[in-house]
Amino acid sequence: MNRLNIITLGVKNMKKSLHFYKSMGFKTSHTEDSPPDIIFFHNNGTKLALYPIDALAVDISLANPPKRTKGFSGITIAYNVHVKDDVDATLAAAEKHGGKIIKAAEQVFWGGYSGYFEDPDGYIFEVAYSETFKFDKQGMLIFDDE
Repeated sequence: MNRLNIITLGVKNMKKSLHFYKSMGFKTSHTEDSPPDIIFFHNNGTKLALYPIDALAVDISLANPPKRTKGFSGITIAYNVHVKDDVDATLAAAEKHGGKIIKAAEQVFWGGYSGYFEDPDGYIFEVAYSETFKFDKQGMLIFDDE
């Protein structure tokens, strides 16, 4: 197993989450008027999906569905940008469309510039820039050991 095809986020309100992610620039053919049971976004590389959290819990385990607890889950999702100003612009857009800034953008210990926001369901995203980032033709980050 050496790739991730889809990251599925369990969400409380499909319509609200669809609006948030479309407002952030994620592309899908689905409309907010009648969101389907599952939503896939057409981005480069790994796909992002939205699915009702209760249905996802049942899909994972019919006998004892796990419950998402409040607080940090230990997982973040990263969005790496080509231009430093895009960190601030992305954080501002997230806040404008219903997200919450968790950590304002700042210079960080690894030499880059990053900040964090939380989506309407509490999933945490890092938005990061570094002069050393290299990207492939699909906009995916390239690491030196690849």
